[in-house]
Amino acid sequence: MLSEQTRSIVKATVPVLEQHGTTITSVFYKNMLSNHKELLNIFNKTNQSRGLQPTALATTVLAAAKNIDNLEVLLPHVVQIGHKHRALQVLPEHYPIVGENLLGAIKEVLGDAATDDIINAWAEAYGAIAQVFIDVEAGLYKGAAWSGWKQFKIAKRENVTNEIVEFTAVPSKDSGLDLSKPLFVPGQYVTVKTHPTNDDNKYDALRHYSICSSSSNDGLKFAVKREQEAGHSGLVSTFLHDSVKEGDDIYLSAPAGDFMLDNELKKQNEVPLVLLSAGVGATPLVSMLEEQVKVNPERPIFWIQSAYNRERQPFVSRIEKLLDKCSNSSIESVYTQNMPRISSAYLSEKLPKNSDVYICGSFEFMSAIISMLKALEHSDERVHYEPFGPKMATGA
Repeated sequence: MLSEQTRSIVKATVPVLEQHGTTITSVFYKNMLSNHKELLNIFNKTNQSRGLQPTALATTVLAAAKNIDNLEVLLPHVVQIGHKHRALQVLPEHYPIVGENLLGAIKEVLGDAATDDIINAWAEAYGAIAQVFIDVEAGLYKGAAWSGWKQFKIAKRENVTNEIVEFTAVPSKDSGLDLSKPLFVPGQYVTVKTHPTNDDNKYDALRHYSICSSSSNDGLKFAVKREQEAGHSGLVSTFLHDSVKEGDDIYLSAPAGDFMLDNELKKQNEVPLVLLSAGVGATPLVSMLEEQVKVNPERPIFWIQSAYNRERQPFVSRIEKLLDKCSNSSIESVYTQNMPRISSAYLSEKLPKNSDVYICGSFEFMSAIISMLKALEHSDERVHYEPFGPKMATGA
């Protein structure tokens, strides 16, 4: 139990965190990864350079400060982040390293304003916050389909579009895994550990990729988009596209994530299901759609997908075949090459009022859609989302 003095001091730092939070977390990552280079095997350097990881951490720290009187309020976010941590193999022994460097960054950025009382209060608060994460993650490790990294073999690779490849991975013979048993819940992702041959350092590169089937009977299927932005080529996606062939070995941690269909609602017909995506964001929604069609093809289903054009629209033929099995479904494709982007007016027209909405796409897409749904007064409890990268950075 945190002391009243500690809670008061932490709450008093909220304005400072609102002003300097991202600067503090940027310094934190820089110092920690300089002092503990072994952690470069865990943390995504691309998210560091783009500012996504510092922004996500700053948002989390600020939320903790605001809710220091009742940290249980943060549990939904802790679980979301905990899934990422478990998939990356973040362990309890990493938390003291994080704490030491976070406090150091606060002191470095704030200077004399970071008094001993403030540093001591945040040290105590960090210990309590870290324990919440450690406890949640212990449960996730216990419930994982397997521990650590397991060797798989690429049984098949198939071009979904010119820029997206679907990989099917089967476990090695000595893995102890049985593909006939459920290894994941539709909507979850696997984490791939690679050491790209074009990387000029000695560290691993880890990335999360959504599973794009509802069953593991034929192997774990995940889709990878070749990332190219402003002249930058994604390190891992480029490696997987250009260098990983059928028959090659790959290392995966157990599926993770809390983005999944409501078990009760998928058996009912009263609440329509809306699956809303942009680009490769359709990947986990395809898995969900397969599951929904298996469980209850009578439920009203609305599939809305934004893509540049049909040639760059992933899984469109598979989606159409799945929806053909349903008695009450519709598919809407928004091709931004020659159509307006999804707007509030569009959503107001297309979305049933009482629908359960699942969304996946880029940060920009996610933030825009969530804002539109809030403006339309769509129930927060009926909006579920999975952005690419650190989830807290959406600010949603």
